Amino acid sequence: MQIEISANKRVLQGKGASRRLRGCGKIPGIIYGGENPAQAIELDHNNIYHKLKLEAFHASILSIDLGGKKEQVLLRDLQMHPFKLQVLHIDFQRVDQNKKIHMKVPLHFINADVSPGVKISGGIVSHVLTELDISCLPKDLPEYIQVDLAELAANNSVHLSDLKMPHGVEIPMLTRGGNSAVATIIIPRAVVSEESTVATVAAADIPTTVQKEEEDEQEIDKKDAGKKK
Repeated sequence: MQIEISANKRVLQGKGASRRLRGCGKIPGIIYGGENPAQAIELDHNNIYHKLKLEAFHASILSIDLGGKKEQVLLRDLQMHPFKLQVLHIDFQRVDQNKKIHMKVPLHFINADVSPGVKISGGIVSHVLTELDISCLPKDLPEYIQVDLAELAANNSVHLSDLKMPHGVEIPMLTRGGNSAVATIIIPRAVVSEESTVATVAAADIPTTVQKEEEDEQEIDKKDAGKKK
């Protein structure tokens, strides 16, 4: 499902005009890119603020209705107030369906609870990356990339080259020769310390060969002494 937003053309520009817009519950913004010139716009603040909470809003192609004309755009930048829950400015880029785009999409991790590193070894999953820079045509843009941890053992990692990418989607870092870790399973110190303690106690409970021989000799001596009496 494509996310749709509405906007109006913004005639008055400048800091004073932007302040007045914000005071009226509007967000000043801009649409740029493509063959058309940049267009200053204004949007409803509450509507955009709630949509910003959607993960897909940040990594999907959006449909923006500008005065009855719809355009395909990507969210490229936004400015937030330092301490208020207020969007100060927002930027959108037009999409050319025939040109590849670069986007950061979120990573969704699955099957962590059944991985050997967690289920058997008591490890915890460390997310090295939470989003991934990808390149693809607009029609192939995924909302997220899935990372399956079902086979991940303790102290092992999933790397970029291990990911199953959707059709037409590339990882620029891989083409440049990079293959960084995406997630790894580490064993907490508390678990390592507990296992070490258990092993030490278990070893102390097992008599050595020398101890066993000494105990046997003492038992024989006691029996001989009893016979002499």
